[in-house]
Amino acid sequence: MKAITSRDNPFYKRLKAMAASTHQQRKSGHALLEGFHLASAYLDVAGQPETCVVTEGALRHEEAQAIVARVDAERIVTLPDALFGQLSNVVHGVGLLFVVSKFSPDLPERVETTCIVLDGVQDAGNVGSILRSAAAAGVKQVFCAPGTAYAWSSKVLRSGMGAHFLLDVHEDVEAADLISRLAVPVTITDSHAPQALYDCDLSGAVAWVFGNEGAGVSAPWRGAVVHRLTIPQPGGMESLNVAAAAAICLFEQCRQQQVSTRV
Repeated sequence: MKAITSRDNPFYKRLKAMAASTHQQRKSGHALLEGFHLASAYLDVAGQPETCVVTEGALRHEEAQAIVARVDAERIVTLPDALFGQLSNVVHGVGLLFVVSKFSPDLPERVETTCIVLDGVQDAGNVGSILRSAAAAGVKQVFCAPGTAYAWSSKVLRSGMGAHFLLDVHEDVEAADLISRLAVPVTITDSHAPQALYDCDLSGAVAWVFGNEGAGVSAPWRGAVVHRLTIPQPGGMESLNVAAAAAICLFEQCRQQQVSTRV
């Protein structure tokens, strides 16, 4: 276990730069997992982090002790609480974070199972919530188009609650590169669509495309659509939050698939 006590330490400087800038995180190829839940989820699925950073204060708590005990000693760095506070993006944080390499899977040659395309979804909270719903629904592949919030940013990671470690998340995927690889029908939601979500046969695999919060799905994806569906809203609202719409679609598909397996 290594102790860092100076803000002039080179590793601490790199850590602070990453904590302050999503651009620096992208450039380094690393992600910062702050908190007990993300750290534990990573250990369960991916194994050892590159570095476990923990405060002297956190080491007095049982939950932190249990997580740190699972990490190889040479990977552990301790910081004074005051120095850690300059890294944290969480109000009343717990004083523990992992530095990990982000997962960068290769783009598949052919997509034959249900997947999600995030077509310029800009809000990090929405991206994280959709990833969480995708993992819960058993979807394995998520493709993020340019303009989508960086999937490995701290806010997306917090909203995803560990979903990243159960998914293949592909970033900066152009529509033209992906459409040619899809062996499943492109499906979007549209408040003016002629067919209700619940009337569409979703027992097979589809590519769900969820668009920008304001502009919706972009022209290349609209040109590839097979199913254009509306989510009935008897209360009269014009539209739904994209993360809520995604959850409704994914779990309606789960419901239909469960029904079809019983028949």
